[in-house]
Amino acid sequence: MGLGSFIKKQFIDILQWNEEGDGVLAYRYPMQDFEIQYGASLTVRESQMALFINEGQIADVFGAGMHKLTTQTLPVLTYLKNWDKLFESPFKSDVYFFSTRVQLGRKWGTPQPITIRDADFGMVRMRAFGVYSYKLVDPKLFFSEISGTREVYTRDDLELQLRNLVVSTMTSVLGGSGVPFLDMAGNQGLMGQKINEALVPVFAKYGLELDNFAVENISLPEELQKAIDTRISMGMIGNMQTYTQYQAAQAIPLAAQNEGGLAGIGAGMAAGVGVGQVMAGAMTNALGLGGVAAAPAGAGVVIGGDGGMGVGVMAGGVQQPIPQAVPADPNSPQAKLGQLKGLLDQGLISQADYDSAKAEVLKKLIG
Repeated sequence: MGLGSFIKKQFIDILQWNEEGDGVLAYRYPMQDFEIQYGASLTVRESQMALFINEGQIADVFGAGMHKLTTQTLPVLTYLKNWDKLFESPFKSDVYFFSTRVQLGRKWGTPQPITIRDADFGMVRMRAFGVYSYKLVDPKLFFSEISGTREVYTRDDLELQLRNLVVSTMTSVLGGSGVPFLDMAGNQGLMGQKINEALVPVFAKYGLELDNFAVENISLPEELQKAIDTRISMGMIGNMQTYTQYQAAQAIPLAAQNEGGLAGIGAGMAAGVGVGQVMAGAMTNALGLGGVAAAPAGAGVVIGGDGGMGVGVMAGGVQQPIPQAVPADPNSPQAKLGQLKGLLDQGLISQADYDSAKAEVLKKLIG
């Protein structure tokens, strides 16, 4: 190398990385036509680490602090270059800086519903989303497995891969847990903890440390939600035959209040033939008159002088009064669901609180 070429070379006395914004995880220090002075200063800040690469091989790693670059502080690089103790010449090496700050509030979600086996509903397709945080702790692993020789590597580049890892791990955990969907929806904190435990070794393989993982919402596709709502409604109704009989009994006083009274139902009702037998039988079962002999043909419904308020059933020639309805139990699951819905509509509880409490009630109802 001639004297002119040597003079034209540029030498680096101080190596440092001033992060200009968020989102950069790895940054390669510009080294084209530059050489590092022997004894130069390397400044690594508290939220950083630095890595020296020699001809593609990982050499020395530096943590936070100010380091004077000599053969003593660069032992691996000294060994790779076969420097003797008198080495004091400028040298070339690739230097990478890594950000070790915690990356907070990173979002994850299932782009498509995932299918899991459920103890209550069989195969269930569900969606979920939430947040997580992580930080880079091993620059050697991160460089060799993720970032490589790219000049700049950002968290957006990384999280395209992380989101897939999160969803695949979550699917595996939930599919093998055997925890019913209603339990998962009612205890999202426990669900997040289980997924967090499974993700820790996955992140560690790439030089990352999972700081926190949270599930914010679990939901089902609309068609499956409708099917569950139908099942819940059937559970709230109870015995379908009893419910039908109750509906028939309720229809009689309502018909009496309409124009024409019971006559509007049909002439057969007045005659008490055919329809009267059916209605009398339904009323007998619905109102608990199983011990009264069945009415003969022609038996019907007796309407009081108040236009339908004094309704009774003629059975065996004796008019039987209709028992008063038993007040609803305020501690029943149906009543509790109604109370929760009222609190949600009034804005006294959040949607998440409502979903969690509803799941607990429904679990007890259909369990």
